[in-house]
Amino acid sequence: MNATRHGISIGIERTGNHFFLSLKAIGKLTHEDYQIITPMIDSALASVKQPNVDVLIDGTELEGWELRAAWDDFKLGLKHNNKFNKIAIYGNKNWQEITAKVGSWFISGEVQYFDNMLDAMNWLNE
Repeated sequence: MNATRHGISIGIERTGNHFFLSLKAIGKLTHEDYQIITPMIDSALASVKQPNVDVLIDGTELEGWELRAAWDDFKLGLKHNNKFNKIAIYGNKNWQEITAKVGSWFISGEVQYFDNMLDAMNWLNE
C-alpha cells in the first residue's frame, strides 16, 4: 500500500505583540487539511489587533491544491489579511512565484517569493 503524503505543519512563536508563523506544505493539499489547520491559525491570530505577523511558507514540497482546498486557502488569507506584516514564500517552482504575486493583491502586508531559505529569513528579519 502506497499512501500519498500531504498536509500542513505549523509553527507559532510570539514575542510581545509580534507573531512569527511558519508553515510547511507537503503534497497536494485537501479541504480536510484546511479543516484541521484553519482553527489553529484562527486561534493563534485571534488576539492580533494590528499587522504584527510575519509568515514563512515553505512550499518546496508543495504539489498544489485540490480545487476546494485552493478556495479554503483564499478564504483564510482574506479572513486574516490585515494582520500580516510580511509573508515570505520559499519555493522551487515557477507557479509558486506567480501565486505569490497574485496573493499579494489580497494581503495588506508585503509578499515576496524566494528560492533561497536564507534570503527569505533575512528579508523577514529586516
